[in-house]
Amino acid sequence: MITHLKFVGIPTRDQTRAVAFYTEKLGFKVVTDQPMGAQRWIEMRVGASDTRVVLFTPDGQHDRVGTFFNGSFACDNVDRTYEELKTRGVEFSAPPKKEPWGTFTTFKDPDGNEFVMGSR
Repeated sequence: MITHLKFVGIPTRDQTRAVAFYTEKLGFKVVTDQPMGAQRWIEMRVGASDTRVVLFTPDGQHDRVGTFFNGSFACDNVDRTYEELKTRGVEFSAPPKKEPWGTFTTFKDPDGNEFVMGSR
């Protein structure tokens, strides 16, 4: 049986810049960084989660970076996390919004990938 999502790929044009953003601004931890052809295979841990993100762009997809990621990150307190990440220079589209199903906001990485950050 399938037990969990192992990783999700986040496409990037510049892996070094992406690692700096995800570690310094979002607080992710690099768990694997090794050569893989012309790029590196970079896996990052998100908090204490078993699911990881991979900063890698498949061959032939570099022109689509910033256009084809679809995902959402969860946090315990959206308002507090929004304020913390905003002070670190993370670009948000708007302040957190409260809805009947939870609170959320969206942010971008340096490649233009957009992410939802919401309550659990």
